[in-house]
Amino acid sequence: MTDQAFFPQVLPPWVRSLAAGVPAAPPEEDPLPTPPLGTVFALSAHLGWAVPPRRFELLFGRDEENVNIPLGVKDQRISRCHGRLICHGSEWTMRNEGRLPMLFPGDTMLLQGQERLVEDAYTPVYIGNPREEVHFLEVRLIGGRRPDGEATPEDETAVPVVHNLSAIERLVIASLAQRYLRGVAHPQPVSWKRVAEDMERLPGPRDRDWNERTVARVVAAVRERLSAPGYRHRVYGLRRSEVFGEPLGNALNDNLIRALLQSTTLAPGDIEPFDRAEQARAERNAAG
Repeated sequence: MTDQAFFPQVLPPWVRSLAAGVPAAPPEEDPLPTPPLGTVFALSAHLGWAVPPRRFELLFGRDEENVNIPLGVKDQRISRCHGRLICHGSEWTMRNEGRLPMLFPGDTMLLQGQERLVEDAYTPVYIGNPREEVHFLEVRLIGGRRPDGEATPEDETAVPVVHNLSAIERLVIASLAQRYLRGVAHPQPVSWKRVAEDMERLPGPRDRDWNERTVARVVAAVRERLSAPGYRHRVYGLRRSEVFGEPLGNALNDNLIRALLQSTTLAPGDIEPFDRAEQARAERNAAG
């Protein structure tokens, strides 16, 4: 490494991975300048960048002509600008602008519109459906005619298959999935008791009494419908015969939630009715 100034720059082709740190240059190549603390390195299969701490945004996504880091350029499920790395002066955050969630270590998901702090050292980020194609972005922070099915930047971003849920089903499953929707690390479904309590707190007329059995029946009906052999967009892993390990019920619900998040059927806004109900309850208690 040299002592020259470090400016935002495209990484040379010999930087092929950041997993073991920023690599040293081969003997025949010029080395990178020494990066100051707070420099972020980001690398996809197509291109990488390095940016020192300053107000800056690195865009990544399918539109290789208009983003810094092309990612999934032939995959129509990836948005033109799927996300951005943002330096706020001294710290970096990552924001999801695309429809598909970003998956982080520990099974934490970053959903559309959510933003999280980039941690020191190495962070691998996965985007895509694990059953199909997954695109990979490495982040390291220093303390003619195309073939069928391939996309171009001009194409409209493909909308994932969204499963139909009734208003009640959406509320029940949003409550069940609240830890995922809030971006909690290592999320798990909440208990039936918590879902029933959340449903009871919602304002408006009720067509049933909410208890643990009631919410369990609603979720079981959705799992049954989405996993039915005749369902066009059948989801696997929602039936007992398709899942191994205990607790089995939690695994089935975890698979359901992740399928609904991956398809963008569920979104962070689905938790808002419960937040409003909780805020109204807090205001009533404060008043009285």
